[in-house]
Amino acid sequence: MSRSPTVAVFRPDDERLERAAALLSDLGAEPIPDPMLSVDATDASPRTDADYVVFTSKTGAALVSEAGWEPDDETVCAIGPATADALREEGYTVDLVPDEFTSSGLVTALESRVDGARVEVARSDHGSSVLLEGLDDAGAYVHETILYRLVRPEESGRSAELAAEGDLDAACFTSSLTVEHFLDAAAERGIREDALEGLASATVGVIGKPTAETAADRGIEVDVIPEEATFDALARETVAATRTP
Repeated sequence: MSRSPTVAVFRPDDERLERAAALLSDLGAEPIPDPMLSVDATDASPRTDADYVVFTSKTGAALVSEAGWEPDDETVCAIGPATADALREEGYTVDLVPDEFTSSGLVTALESRVDGARVEVARSDHGSSVLLEGLDDAGAYVHETILYRLVRPEESGRSAELAAEGDLDAACFTSSLTVEHFLDAAAERGIREDALEGLASATVGVIGKPTAETAADRGIEVDVIPEEATFDALARETVAATRTP
């Protein structure tokens, strides 16, 4: 009887990590929870004079609610359905979700609407430049509000150790920052090259082209980029690829 593949998951240490690990278990994998992101809230709120307000994460939705943000006539945009659902759960109306759940997808959905408009982008301190530059090129007056900073938890790195030992079958990277923090954790332990070698023998799945580019720039070969930019799709396709002879 074959063993279950070990699959590293790097979501923040909250319900997202619990759900991700449960999904991997349901798919027949052995989840390796290794949080690579921790949220440090800034207590900031989006500006109130915007025509459009763009959110790029569920975390941002929760934080603006905690800060007491109250939209007026702004068009509220979410990068994808998970963010949209989180905003609705906090009592906000979501007016736009792009067909492609990425920064470039948001630009495509908004570029014909925002010439001369004020666009507020409310997100983390590690957001992609693609969104700001794309909206600026479309003629918008763009302002960014940093809702939270993403830092690496001190205890992170279990997955890097397993990779270095050749005991990690797959990894699901959900952002460029999770790639960078994985390698930082490995370097902190003095096993960066061994961890990279371990990933070369594993199945590497990532969400989105920016994450794939970050991985490639750092010497990590990517095997899976799901068409749908969600963790569910990433997990299912990565586990399926791991099981492929």
